[in-house]
Amino acid sequence: MKNYSSSPRLNNHSASHSTDRNSRKRFWFLALGLRFSLRDYGFCMATLLLFCLGSLFYQLNGGPPKVLLEIRQYLGKIRFHRWRLELPFPSQVIYNRVGKCGSRTVVLLLRILAEKHQFNLVSSDIHNKTRLTKHEQVDLMRNISTIPQPFLYTRHVHFLNFTRFRIEQPVYINIIRDPINRFLSNYFFRRFGDWRGEQNHLIRTPQMKDDERYLDINVCIMENYPECSNPRLFYIVPYFCGQHPQCRELGVWAVERAKQNVIENFLLVGILEELEDVLLLLERLLPHYFSDVLTIYKSPAFWKMGNLTGTVKKHMPTLEALQVLYQRMKYEYDFYNFIRDQFHLTKKKIGLKSTSQNSAHEPDFLRELALRTHEPLEEEEEEEEEEDVGQEDANIWLVQP
Repeated sequence: MKNYSSSPRLNNHSASHSTDRNSRKRFWFLALGLRFSLRDYGFCMATLLLFCLGSLFYQLNGGPPKVLLEIRQYLGKIRFHRWRLELPFPSQVIYNRVGKCGSRTVVLLLRILAEKHQFNLVSSDIHNKTRLTKHEQVDLMRNISTIPQPFLYTRHVHFLNFTRFRIEQPVYINIIRDPINRFLSNYFFRRFGDWRGEQNHLIRTPQMKDDERYLDINVCIMENYPECSNPRLFYIVPYFCGQHPQCRELGVWAVERAKQNVIENFLLVGILEELEDVLLLLERLLPHYFSDVLTIYKSPAFWKMGNLTGTVKKHMPTLEALQVLYQRMKYEYDFYNFIRDQFHLTKKKIGLKSTSQNSAHEPDFLRELALRTHEPLEEEEEEEEEEDVGQEDANIWLVQP
C-alpha cells in the first residue's frame, strides 16, 4: 500500500493550504487593526488633547481646583496601618516657630482655621525652653504623637529628630525673617512694647534698668554690648539645626546641618517678607489646614486685632552699624539666603504667581528692607537662660549626632 502522506504532491498541497490560512489570519488581524484605528483614533487624540490641556491648567494655577481638593479631603481613601488610622494627607504637622518672625500672626490664623476645618491645634505656652535634654525630647515627642490626628503642634523649640528615637516623623513648616530685621524688632519690642498700653514694656521686662532700656542701638552695636553681639545674634539657625550641642556654636557645621534638615524634613520654610505668598503655598500644600487662609488674612476684622500690637519707637541704625551687624550675622544670612532661594524655587515649581516684589536683600539695601517688610503681629522673643547639658547626653549626641 502506498504511503500517500509522503507523496510530494500531497505535501505541496498541504503547504499551500497552510500558507493560505496564515495569509487569511494576517489579513483579518490587519483589517481588525485598521478598523479599530479608524473608529477610535479620533477619540484617543481628543482624550490626549484634553489631558494636555488639563495638565497645563493644573500647572498655571499652581495645583488642582479647590473642589477636587475638598473631594479628596472628605472622600479620600482611609487606610489602617498597625491598627492605627492614617488619613490620606499629612496629618501630623509641627510649626516650631521662630521668635519675632510673624509666628503670632500665623498662630492667630491657625486658631480660626482649626475651628473652620476641624483639626486639632495644640499651641504650647512654653516660650523660654528651646533646648531640651534627651529625656525631655523623648517625653515631648511621645506627647506630640498621642495628639488625635489631624493635628498641628506649635512651639518655640529647636528642631526635634523623631526618627532618632524610632518615632514617626511629622511634617515640619516654618517662617523666617531677614536676620537684622528680626533682631531690631526684638530689640525695640523688649524695651518699648507695643500700642496695647504705655506700661506694657515695663510689665514684660521689669528687670531691665533705664540705662539698658534707653541704650541707643548704635552704641549697643558699635561698642559690642552682649545683646548686640554673638552668640545672641546666632538665633535662627539653631531652630533648624536641632538639639545637638554643636548647633548652638557659631560656624559652618550648624548652618549645613540646618540646611540638610530643611531639605529632608520641612515641607515649607517661607520668608516673612513675602508672607502672602507663604500663605498661598501653605494653602496649596496643606489645604486641609490652610484652605481660605489668605481670605481670612486680608479681612479687615483680622487686621483690626493686629493694629494694637505694632512695635513702637522702632528705627534703623546707621549704615555703619548695619554693616558691622551684617558681618556678625554672616552665618545667619547664609542660611536666610538659602531659604529664600528654596522658597522661590518652590513657587516656580508649583506655578505660583507671586504677589510680592522679589528682590535680593543685599547689605546696601538693608535700610529699605524695613520699609518693604510688612510688620506682623508682634511676639516677644523668648528669654532663655543657659543650661548645662549632662555629660551623658552630650556623649550620646557625639556618638550618634
